[in-house]
Amino acid sequence: MKYDFDKIDNRKDTGSIKWDMMNEFYGRDDLIPLWIADMDFPVAKEIKEAIKERADHEYYGYSKYNHTLKSTIVKRFKDKFNWEIKPEWIVITPGVIPALHVAIRSLSQPGDNIIIQEPVYHLFFPTVRNSGCHIVTNPLKLENGEYHMDLNHLKSLFEDEVGHNPFYKPIKAILLCNPHNPIGKEWSKEELIEAGKIAIKNGLKIVVDEIHSELLFYGKQHTSFGSISKEFEQNSIISFSATKTFNLAGLHVGVAIIPNDDLRKEFISTMDGIVPEPSIFALTALEASLKHGDEWLNQVLKYLEGNLELLYEELSNINGITAIKADGTYLIWLDCRKLGLSHEELSDFFINKAKVALEDGILFGHGGEGFMRINIAIPKSLLKEGLKRIKDAINEL
Repeated sequence: MKYDFDKIDNRKDTGSIKWDMMNEFYGRDDLIPLWIADMDFPVAKEIKEAIKERADHEYYGYSKYNHTLKSTIVKRFKDKFNWEIKPEWIVITPGVIPALHVAIRSLSQPGDNIIIQEPVYHLFFPTVRNSGCHIVTNPLKLENGEYHMDLNHLKSLFEDEVGHNPFYKPIKAILLCNPHNPIGKEWSKEELIEAGKIAIKNGLKIVVDEIHSELLFYGKQHTSFGSISKEFEQNSIISFSATKTFNLAGLHVGVAIIPNDDLRKEFISTMDGIVPEPSIFALTALEASLKHGDEWLNQVLKYLEGNLELLYEELSNINGITAIKADGTYLIWLDCRKLGLSHEELSDFFINKAKVALEDGILFGHGGEGFMRINIAIPKSLLKEGLKRIKDAINEL
């Protein structure tokens, strides 16, 4: 089936955060929404039909996932990431972020330290703080327009002048994001290996958000952290979901891959009584997407690549804004520092001059000031109009 992603559907007054809550977040509702991470593309026909079929079964009582779901996930990880996981390693969750909360709580005590690498997805911050833990930051390095992990700084977090951990409370885990939101970087296997070795050497567990792992451009392959070695497998918790890939964010479902028996038992114990099971419709959509969604996904990726090329081309004619080269995701990191605007002026510029809704870079922590995140998963005509508005507004500065 050929999908028409150029078609603009009216999503207003449907409860869409992206379209119906701009006034609450930006103070006006006449903006082109290029912000929150969902796509303005209809879902795959097979997913819609699977949900309809389940809805036609007129019993919505307490439910468990279908017995074929875990084998479907096992096959997906083998086919996509060349990682042979076992069904018993899989824990079904209501999403990546709830799973990260559970992972941090299961690995730490209040007052412990957790490492994150900023700028990073803004919900990482409450994931750590709401667990009663403290954030230790290992800022990413931006060199010649490309981000890298600062592995030397990461090592230094475990040493002071006499070679001891300088933190009063222990560092229990490092929270990774791969591909990394908001910069769109798929970390190299070499960087993952070095970061993993440093973490394990110092007694840390590695918790990885891999929600964007199937949204990579031009055939680039994702390295799932646990697939690298048995040692990495036994010291990690991998949080995965189809909701970003297949535009199902409103259905709230995810998967945690936890090969280590003790880590998995503690994770499940921490979930118990607090974290709800995903709904029957979420579970239905998850299995349908992993089994039947690839034709749709291939078309989406091709369309996103076209939008990415459009973005790069248009920005080449816009003074003061450049895009950080992205390996994947549909969230592109814009460097606006050459505009010479303060944080408040930059925010006002995009909202009230250009009239586009972007995500403020400062939300993503250290290194985010002067940057904005743009969502390109939108019909091409709307992306063109948004970029035209930005260009016209810059010409009036």
